[in-house]
Amino acid sequence: MAKQSIAKSAPMRGPAEHAVRDQIVEAAHEYFAHYGYAKTTVADLAREIGFSKAYIYRFFESKQAIGEAIVGECLDEIFTKTREAVESGRDANDKLRKFAKTVASATMDVAFNDRKIYEVATHASSENWTPVQAYVERLQNLLEEILKEGRESGLFERKTPIDETCRAIYYALLLFNDPVFFQRSIDLPPDAQTEVINLVLRSLAP
Repeated sequence: MAKQSIAKSAPMRGPAEHAVRDQIVEAAHEYFAHYGYAKTTVADLAREIGFSKAYIYRFFESKQAIGEAIVGECLDEIFTKTREAVESGRDANDKLRKFAKTVASATMDVAFNDRKIYEVATHASSENWTPVQAYVERLQNLLEEILKEGRESGLFERKTPIDETCRAIYYALLLFNDPVFFQRSIDLPPDAQTEVINLVLRSLAP
């Protein structure tokens, strides 16, 4: 593809602009997957795609912004799977089990099947990038929905403030859900996550 520059290209709007952004993100995903996030520069991506650096900067202000787009897509996919699993649950107990299992399983899939992208996600988590903040907020909101349902049905206790309960459960599952902590959980027994959620459910009983 011929190189393009700001001076030679007219401003784009709508679908055409989105198509270029998608092209940059897709190329960056493949490049990060092959060489790693830390070793990749915007200049590397520009050469790979056939754009100038200046042209890429029209769409993304930095390498981190490109990384955020990739991590955001990955986290959106994990959250979608988690919500679908939760919605299939029979009751609040089952929904909480599905929540914990699905997030942990999806995190493990990325860790073992897309290692370089997992490195980007780990970096994003350690630096608390915006997509990570949004993902954590959505997970906690979903947890709160489950807790409210459990309290309304009589399955869960009501004495503890719900926001405190939600945070505590999220903290308990960090070892299996967050890329930074997950690296320390790899050597745990296979049923470790199940044992943790069993303890959580016992603590929620009225």
